[in-house]
Amino acid sequence: MLVDTHAHLDSERYDSDREEVIARSLAAGVGAIVTVGVDLASSRAAVALAQRHPNVYATVGIHPHEAAGVGPDDLAEVARLSSEPGVVAIGEIGMDFYRNWSPRERQREVFLAQLELARQVNKPVVIHDRDAHAEIMSTLKAKAGGLKGVLHCFSGDLAMACEALEMGLCVSLAGPVTFGNAHTLHELVRQLPLDGLLVETDCPFLAPHPHRGQRNEPAYVRLVAEKISELKDLPLEQVAAATTGNASRLFGLTTAA
Repeated sequence: MLVDTHAHLDSERYDSDREEVIARSLAAGVGAIVTVGVDLASSRAAVALAQRHPNVYATVGIHPHEAAGVGPDDLAEVARLSSEPGVVAIGEIGMDFYRNWSPRERQREVFLAQLELARQVNKPVVIHDRDAHAEIMSTLKAKAGGLKGVLHCFSGDLAMACEALEMGLCVSLAGPVTFGNAHTLHELVRQLPLDGLLVETDCPFLAPHPHRGQRNEPAYVRLVAEKISELKDLPLEQVAAATTGNASRLFGLTTAA
């Protein structure tokens, strides 16, 4: 069994076949999917999906791209949604200094507010980090002590990954690990212990090889696990058991035991 720890099942790209996509994931051995909110609308949609499907879980949160327009009422609504059945984490939260669609200082403020919310509601965090490695790590060290969470679609270096693991965070790998030219990421996987790794698709984005450039879906998380198995020279069953156990402990997934 595998767990896709980061999907966006509310995407309009699934509007014509969402139920079939979820069914295909089950047939492919994906026992649980964590579908992730990035704003209030997608967070509500994630909650609704989790409440309709026993193998789907939700996160609620506001992505750094949306930080500029966030006010107290929005954060209060995230807090309210966090208590809904099926919600297992606060996220996708963090900082993105690549797009810079929201001012950096506002990104920090909204990130900090949601870290504090996670502490209040005792839920892990799903962290978005793009070109903001130093800022993310310094913020987590200063403000996230004791919180569990995951650096999703990890793009940092080995030193950052090891530091995150030492803090009790998980590192999640997505489709890019299957790309033939991802040599730095391949070496990172070879050196990291299994006990801190998760697998994800970030679907409908970042489809793994040989589907690169196409719409991604949770069933393809198996390709990510297979590549990790190859890179670490371990049986796929061992990688699946370890990453599923990690996801179960982090998110409390009863169907992924």
